[in-house]
Amino acid sequence: MDRRSIIKNAGIAGVLAAGVAPAVHAQAAVRWRLASSFPKALDTIFGAAEIFAKHVKEMSGGKFEISVHAAGEIAPAFGVVDAVQQGSLECAHTAPYYFFGKNEAFALGCAIPFGLNSRQMTAWMFQGNGMKLMREFYAKYNIVNFPMGNTGAQMGGWYRKEIKSVADLKGLKFRTGGFPGKVMEKLGVVPQNIPGGEIYTALEKGTIDAAEWIGPYDDQKLGFNKVAPFYYYPGWWEGGPQLDLFINQKAFEALSPENKSIVENAAAYAHLDMQAKYDARNPGALKQLVGSGTKLRPFPNDVLVAAFKASEETYAELNAKNEDWKKIYADYSKFRAESNLWFRFTEAKFDTFMQAQKL
Repeated sequence: MDRRSIIKNAGIAGVLAAGVAPAVHAQAAVRWRLASSFPKALDTIFGAAEIFAKHVKEMSGGKFEISVHAAGEIAPAFGVVDAVQQGSLECAHTAPYYFFGKNEAFALGCAIPFGLNSRQMTAWMFQGNGMKLMREFYAKYNIVNFPMGNTGAQMGGWYRKEIKSVADLKGLKFRTGGFPGKVMEKLGVVPQNIPGGEIYTALEKGTIDAAEWIGPYDDQKLGFNKVAPFYYYPGWWEGGPQLDLFINQKAFEALSPENKSIVENAAAYAHLDMQAKYDARNPGALKQLVGSGTKLRPFPNDVLVAAFKASEETYAELNAKNEDWKKIYADYSKFRAESNLWFRFTEAKFDTFMQAQKL
């Protein structure tokens, strides 16, 4: 009896019992490389790529493996988009706003000053028009994107000197991640776009006056409290920064439908897992930092007001000169306005009350 007869007469149970697998499941092994923009020391943000790769392997029964490489191993932290676009790498895990120099619209897939918080960003991507609009934009770079992580609202960074007013920002050499620097320049700041693994040395040597990274858990690991005493909040330029999995378009299209689904679901799991880790680990790390002498400070109100004004000016300028930005930002800003109206009556009021209680 030949193979086709077995399948026809025995049904799926009989086929499996006979040790003959249907052709649809006999997929060739897939091996990819993933370049991260982050150092291995950060088990949260770098770890999201490892979580993703682990789930891809498990869900594929070991037939789809992705090796994960830290920043600088196979591509520079800020070179991953070029590598994926050119097809020299299958995929990368990064913060899209690092690449605003290519086109400012990259930032809308990550975070912009006074933009969406993490829940709003996820809602815009998965239930609004965010995924559709960003996919159309990234296609110009031969990239297919999947949301893969969010840090939640970030801290405002580490400073050698106290910030008492907007005037104290003038001439400040400040490490920030990409796009926010365009707004900060309007406040007199001199932005420095430095990869995470190089920030400590720059701050220690005085090459920069201040730096922001993410929040207490990662900042403590990188030791910023040892070289700058003042820790400010909130990171008004990163209310909910999303990390993305960038995949070369041809590599993704070559996958079977099953493997495409595996990638999508593994990325979604890593997306959820990253923020859960930050929300669980930041509170304890902040206590430890303050206990060891870190001086926690809120930004003065005039800094926030000036920064908001500068942000709106920047967006108006981009609307006038960048068609990609204008198209995506129109939808983004509408979603932000409607979402903030809802959050004002629910999340914000609830959070404000609860945070005032002695628990």
